Amino acid sequence: MLELTRRLLAAADGSGEPVVAASVLEPGPLALTPGARLLVEPGGTTLGTLGDAALDQLVADAAPGILERHGAQTLYVRPARDGLSVRAIEGATTLYVEVVEDRPVFLVVGAGHVGRAVATVASFLGFYVAVLDDREDFADAEKLPGADEVICEDFEAAIDRFPVNRNTHIVLVTRGHKQDELSLRRCLGRGAGYLGMIGSKRRTATVLQHLRDEGFDPAELDRIRTPIGLDIGAESPEEIAVAILGEVLLLRNGGTGAPMYHRPTSKGR
Repeated sequence: MLELTRRLLAAADGSGEPVVAASVLEPGPLALTPGARLLVEPGGTTLGTLGDAALDQLVADAAPGILERHGAQTLYVRPARDGLSVRAIEGATTLYVEVVEDRPVFLVVGAGHVGRAVATVASFLGFYVAVLDDREDFADAEKLPGADEVICEDFEAAIDRFPVNRNTHIVLVTRGHKQDELSLRRCLGRGAGYLGMIGSKRRTATVLQHLRDEGFDPAELDRIRTPIGLDIGAESPEEIAVAILGEVLLLRNGGTGAPMYHRPTSKGR
């Protein structure tokens, strides 16, 4: 139990990798012990047990998808002819499964109008926000009240030193084509959970073609979200920020982007 607790603390404070944690809420027909815990590492190894080998394996099999979504969910499990089934039914064994990880990081490269709006919305959504610009009058903490960290430095040098992992989200919204492309080069291959660059289809296609011609990995280039954001008809910096954060959350949480609007079909039609 002590080892399990230490591993959870390391995941939560960022000193260790994220981990999937499952705990028993209701023992149900499997007669488990409430509070029993299982941890699943990103590589698939486990620590602890829920008290049932088949249930441990079910959670381990689901862990990669849960990690990808940074998610949390309640699972209702009951015995079935072919093993275990996951269904929301009364009396089922109930598990709570979540990803334990450090606060997600949002790096905004460029502190112009759009960058400031993105920083504000990202902060409101609970991200640790870092804003980078090479101009002192833009990299000003007073103009960026939502930022946890403001960096005034050369883009390339600062990005090289900035810690990046799957829990890092990077948005390139600098003042120009040249700065965006230079910054993008320093972000590629770093394993960021999200990497997006602002710009028109024509402009961003030119940048991507430059990188392809230079031999950058095509699969890595395909992960770049550009043009950036969801198509919501955004015009103002604030609207653009909402479009960008909407896309970040869509990918982070495994959403579909489909409208939530629904009306049941009328009887007789």
